[in-house]
Amino acid sequence: MFVKGDLVTRSSYQHDVLFRVQEVQENRVILYGEDIRLEADASPLDLVKVKSEELKRRKQQAKEEEEYSYRLFRQDYQLMRQKRDYDASSGYQHEGAYFQLPSRVLHLDGDRLYLKKCIDLYQQLGLQVHGIHLNEKDMPHQVGDLIDKINPDIVVITGHDSYSKNKGEKQDLRAYRHSRYFAETVREARRKVPHLDQMIIFAGACQSHFESLIRAGSNFASSPTRVNIHALDPVYIVAKISYTPFMEKANVWDVLRNTMTGEKGLGGVETRGLMRTGMPYQKDEDMDSEYELE
Repeated sequence: MFVKGDLVTRSSYQHDVLFRVQEVQENRVILYGEDIRLEADASPLDLVKVKSEELKRRKQQAKEEEEYSYRLFRQDYQLMRQKRDYDASSGYQHEGAYFQLPSRVLHLDGDRLYLKKCIDLYQQLGLQVHGIHLNEKDMPHQVGDLIDKINPDIVVITGHDSYSKNKGEKQDLRAYRHSRYFAETVREARRKVPHLDQMIIFAGACQSHFESLIRAGSNFASSPTRVNIHALDPVYIVAKISYTPFMEKANVWDVLRNTMTGEKGLGGVETRGLMRTGMPYQKDEDMDSEYELE
């Protein structure tokens, strides 16, 4: 009845989440959330293919939510830019133009389609990113070499996850699909760069074990109340840190408020910003052309 790529919902969950079929097994179907970073499995008998009109409605709703978050971030960005202009010109006393040093982002993602969506948003937000598609189980073994190669300022470690109460209590990492691999990846990254303000890490996906990811060394992680997070939420966290001046701390609530999930699904610790400005600006060098949000 089902093939890879089909869009479906689950009857037992009142059709709450839109999934795409990732793999069809003999008696189970592996599902990936279409807009949220959730991996699940279900009986074929529990699944219903989404009709075109319903799919159109869901896609439109998702698009409106994404556009709303983007507008909020643009407003936030404009305020940060005005403050930066004021500080760089000593209260508008000097005319000299300034340049900005962009932060480098290494984004590891267990989902190729999510990675593409994230890269598109990074580019919209004027951020430079190295995106790598990796299976969550392979991330701990490869993150060290990637950090050596790219020397990132921010590392994003994400993909799919889920908690199953049938496998254990919420504090038991074995009850989570990929949280232990995310935590191992964070620890490996921190062996390379231990300081939380020298390299900033976001880790986690839907329903991930928030506490273990923070203890492993993440600045920000999911999911404090074990809820689902949107596929694009990590990008907004990265953007807020990237555009916050390095002499300022990014308040945790300020970082989370433009995400689509908010504090129920995302959390973290106070973190120093990464934005550095300099003078004078030489037009022929075009030093900030890739770091402006139009």
